[in-house]
Amino acid sequence: MKLHTAFATALLLAAATAHAQSPGVTKNEIILGTIQDLSGPLASYGKQIRMGMQMRVDEANELGGVHGRKVKLLVEDDGYDPKKSVLATQKLVSQGDGIFAMVGHLGTAQNIAAMPVQFEKNVINFFPITAAREMYEPVHKLKWANAATYYDQMRIAAPRLVKDRNLARPCIIYQDDDFGTEVFKGTEEGLRSIGKQLVEKTSYKRGATDFSSQVARMKAAGCDLVVLGTIIRETVGTMAEAKKTGFNPVFVGSSAVYTDLIPKLGGRMAEGLFAVMTSAHPYLDAAEQPVRFWANKYKTKNGDDPTVFSVYGYGAMDAFLKVAFRNGPNLTTDSFVKAMETMTFPRDMFGTAELTFSATKHLGNQFSRLSQVQDGRWKVVSDYVAFSGLKPVQKGGKWLVESEFFKGAPH
Repeated sequence: MKLHTAFATALLLAAATAHAQSPGVTKNEIILGTIQDLSGPLASYGKQIRMGMQMRVDEANELGGVHGRKVKLLVEDDGYDPKKSVLATQKLVSQGDGIFAMVGHLGTAQNIAAMPVQFEKNVINFFPITAAREMYEPVHKLKWANAATYYDQMRIAAPRLVKDRNLARPCIIYQDDDFGTEVFKGTEEGLRSIGKQLVEKTSYKRGATDFSSQVARMKAAGCDLVVLGTIIRETVGTMAEAKKTGFNPVFVGSSAVYTDLIPKLGGRMAEGLFAVMTSAHPYLDAAEQPVRFWANKYKTKNGDDPTVFSVYGYGAMDAFLKVAFRNGPNLTTDSFVKAMETMTFPRDMFGTAELTFSATKHLGNQFSRLSQVQDGRWKVVSDYVAFSGLKPVQKGGKWLVESEFFKGAPH
């Protein structure tokens, strides 16, 4: 009898330990959380990310969920405020059964503020919608990122445009925060690699609306390339001020400016703008039938045209589901991490680069490509290029690197 009682107690303790290690997993559900800006300056991004994520969740649940568990997505609004991100995270990890993972959280400073709260509760930070290095460095079992960093994006794009267009006076305007600093540092490193340096650098506080002094400084310096460490309003505001003053450099931004809102709000002022990107914007009349089908399905479901941020949300959730399916029915944080360490995600219909992970590699992709606003819409104008100027190519099911720039426009 004593042996039987001891055995039963051990089972209960094991079950309690498994539950403690796996918040957000119940017999019937996998509970996930996401924090988006639904009321602040990036509300247009946050809304689209949320709808993209929910679309993929609904598809999975219509087919029975993941090994018999339905997926439940809890959404919180932080208004793009890191302090509110902390409060939202505390709510998600503490209420009810908690959450198994934070998926697709938007914002650099917001993720940095929230992750310590998550990690105290053993909650995974999965594919945040930011390309900051802190999303995967230092290596941590709960940190998994998919996007080439802002730093790597700009140390590729800036020297590439300087060389391709024979430019001599590169400059930068950037947001005075974690995001903008990453763009600035990457630009400096990229230019240094080709023996160049910034001839002018200027910043602005988050929320600024007047960029006349910054543009005047860059014009006075004779800048022929302006790197934009900006997002939506700041991109349009800077380019509008430049056009007004007759200042016409080449403009290039990080993936943060790769949004349909730029050509919509900027109109003709946005023509010619370059942006670093991975996934392509899903136009309803896209030439590729799978993208066109997906985009129209999204619009039917949500009543809005999809954007690349819809793709980011959908893709992040799709990747999570793939790992959860591979994990098997006994889902724990440790088993998910172990499965993640062996994952490869192939290039998808949106042209997203192949993602590969390991125990020591928690960033799936380090490559990026360029798109440009032409006739009011984004057009992909290069394939993926690494910092060294090498292009990744697929051979025998693996991505290798060849020594040359690739000028084609891929699908």
